Amino acid sequence: MNGIVTASGETIEPFGRSLFERASERALSRVGVVDVGSNSIRMVVFDGAARSPAYFYNEKVMAGLGQGLAATGRLNPDGVRRGMAALRRFSVLADSMGIKTLTCVATAAVREAEDGPAFRKAVEKETGLKLLVIRGEEEARLSAQGVLLGWPDAKGLVCDIGGSSMELAEVTDGKVGRRISTPLGPFRLQQVKGGASGLRNHIRDAIEVAAERLGRGHEQIYLVGGSWRAIARLDMERARYPMTVLHEYRMTPQAVTDTVKWIGNKTVSEMRAMTGISQSRMELVPLASLVLRQLVQSLQPKSLAVSSYGIREGLLYEHMPTGLRSRDPLIEAARFAERQMARMPGFGKKLYQFLEPLFGDQPPDRDRLVKAACLLHDTTWRTHPEYRADACFDNVTRANMAALSHPERVFLGLSLLHRYKNSRSNSPMAPLFGLLSDKEIREAEVLGKALRFGAMFSVKDPAEAGTLNLQRKKNQLELKLTKTGRALMGEVAEARFRSLAEAMGVTPVVTGG
Repeated sequence: MNGIVTASGETIEPFGRSLFERASERALSRVGVVDVGSNSIRMVVFDGAARSPAYFYNEKVMAGLGQGLAATGRLNPDGVRRGMAALRRFSVLADSMGIKTLTCVATAAVREAEDGPAFRKAVEKETGLKLLVIRGEEEARLSAQGVLLGWPDAKGLVCDIGGSSMELAEVTDGKVGRRISTPLGPFRLQQVKGGASGLRNHIRDAIEVAAERLGRGHEQIYLVGGSWRAIARLDMERARYPMTVLHEYRMTPQAVTDTVKWIGNKTVSEMRAMTGISQSRMELVPLASLVLRQLVQSLQPKSLAVSSYGIREGLLYEHMPTGLRSRDPLIEAARFAERQMARMPGFGKKLYQFLEPLFGDQPPDRDRLVKAACLLHDTTWRTHPEYRADACFDNVTRANMAALSHPERVFLGLSLLHRYKNSRSNSPMAPLFGLLSDKEIREAEVLGKALRFGAMFSVKDPAEAGTLNLQRKKNQLELKLTKTGRALMGEVAEARFRSLAEAMGVTPVVTGG
């Protein structure tokens, strides 16, 4: 089992003592953030594993504070009314939840409106919430940190679009580099003169300036913001993509071009009917799509990836010590799930060690999926047996987990499906299997059947009952039993061991005991 060496020289064992058990990280277990944006106002309360937090509470109001700001220089009066009502509610909710750490930030609309200071004072007087107004470049930095929370190895350009502005920031090696803020939010674009050609020229000129400052040809652009997520959801509809999880959804530059053209031929009502996205959000999509098309043309990325994490997660990341930031979000989330939901917390580590001879030579990206599968293998045991296999698959493919691509979600889900069920035929999840190659499907089946055998071979520690040895030259899988293991090797265990060997294409051999 390999440890990870951080930049500070600290060695992290994926199955080592949880950082979440330390007081400094445990304090992160319930943190609240209020984000007062130009279009939406949202309160999020994070809980769960500190490195891969769950959304304990998440509520959004599409207040539209920045609607008309470019023309009037003032906040939208209806947005102020709706926003104040939302913030009064959020203040009471946070107090009811006992949130000790509640960070409240305001971005472009409050930052730029002439009545922004008056709004801040009114909010504090009526709700007790103190809004921290952040500069555009600081907004870019926090959004980039949110991406790093979800993608520790992110490398490229983070692009966060809001109602009134669009921020860009470089990320590489876990750090945020150069960053800028541009006036390309849809609310601002609504005020651009000169018709369609004037709008195109305005967008092109602003993005060309950004390209000169931040460079072209980035490996990846990470898309942050509700308008980007809406466009990605529409891309899924156009391409008939089998999954609707937006986080880590990937688009090629050509797919963006095709989808923007496709959006241009659809009405807002048609697009809402396909996706269920709100009217106020969808009305901004046509303008945002023009910005995205120009981003692709000017910045020339190799790929684009959607991030559900942004400024709110970036604020949480701000609280994290370096050691915690270095942990793998997937493993931390899986370990937390095991501790909360498994019958025998801690067994996942023992199961991984027992199965390691089968998978020890795999690359790190696959090894972490094996670790996660071992940790999650028993977390749906309360589900009715008839549905347990599908519940495993569904939980993983739709779970709020970071650092997990869509194919990796399906691989992990399929392995857990096979942990409870030998066959995947007639599975309602079959459309998702197409995200994997035939080879990956076979490998997921082998992992699942290994879990299926190891999990019931011994309920305490499989290593006390026997050891596995994959003899590649002999094309054999040997199970060497201890005396205890001989007693445990009943006919069900034998059947599952044979099924594992058959999936691997090797001969099962049982010795010892």
